[in-house]
Amino acid sequence: MSTECKFVQVRTVLVVRVIPGPIEVTDEVLFANAHPSMSHMSPDFAPVFGDCIRMTRQLLYSKDAQPFLIAGSGTLGWDQVSANLVEPGENALVLHSGYFADAFADCLQTYGANVHQIKAEIGGAVKEADIENALQAKKYKIVTVTHVDTSTAVLSDIKAIANVVKRVSPDTLVVVDAVCSVASEEIQMDAWGIDVILTASQKGLGTPPGLSILVASQKAVQVFENRSTPVTTYYGSWKKWLPIMKAYENNSAAYFATPPVNLIYAFHASLMQIMQGSVSLEQRFKLHQEVSRRIKKAAEEIGFKGVPLSEDVQANGMSALYFPDGFTASDIIPRLLKKDVVVAGGLHASIKGQ
Repeated sequence: MSTECKFVQVRTVLVVRVIPGPIEVTDEVLFANAHPSMSHMSPDFAPVFGDCIRMTRQLLYSKDAQPFLIAGSGTLGWDQVSANLVEPGENALVLHSGYFADAFADCLQTYGANVHQIKAEIGGAVKEADIENALQAKKYKIVTVTHVDTSTAVLSDIKAIANVVKRVSPDTLVVVDAVCSVASEEIQMDAWGIDVILTASQKGLGTPPGLSILVASQKAVQVFENRSTPVTTYYGSWKKWLPIMKAYENNSAAYFATPPVNLIYAFHASLMQIMQGSVSLEQRFKLHQEVSRRIKKAAEEIGFKGVPLSEDVQANGMSALYFPDGFTASDIIPRLLKKDVVVAGGLHASIKGQ
């Protein structure tokens, strides 16, 4: 289905939606999402799915990593990592820069991992020296880091973190929760030595929600294939999904569970805009940074203050702001909503109302 159309979204009320996600999607993506229902086994659909797999890999600057595009939210990525890569009783190191590290840690513990967290101060990122000390003290199967934590808008330096892990504990897998960073922050998966990137469709990837996207290095796939205990999930098992993804990349349909066909068409339209549009990836990241700085500067001028403690740890795809002194979320958010401006409330328990 071609996305070259004159379709235009029509709104009777202009709502300014400035939440981290789901974000507004382009006319072309919404039009692609309206594709007539068709079989996921159709020879017309398989190449579209295959293109999505290939472009997802390219977006992360990888040559041979294995994407998994599965119906679900970004949370499904946590389950995939916890069930496929960590066996019961193994150690997981979780780097905490906000709310979502706690959630990932909870998921890992649910599957039987021994979890240790290193917690940064609110608005800060975990220090490299603390990571190095933890890796020297104990053997960890994986290290997880949230690239951009939505609750704080803290941007962790995943390149530097991966370098520390490779130097101190080269067998340890580096897992990045990139739900709030893919396509708005640069991620060079191969060059930086990252083993897993997990994300979702509804933020920087500009697609309606419902698609869980995970990309695993060949090292991670090998770790999965060499595990000594059975995988403790059914729907999220890579044993089920690996042959499906490989088949679709070869433009041949295969079946384990029905993929979200319309979302795949929408995702394809968005990836085409990102990867083959008039703006290169490098320019895209630069524009995100420039616009983000302008927004943050304007917010500060009217009394808001960014949660990140310094510019080097602030995200470029979103902003988390403290309200001006004397105001709380309940004072401002409902008033904005009456003016058709939708913002997200706080997530981090310690600063939720601020």
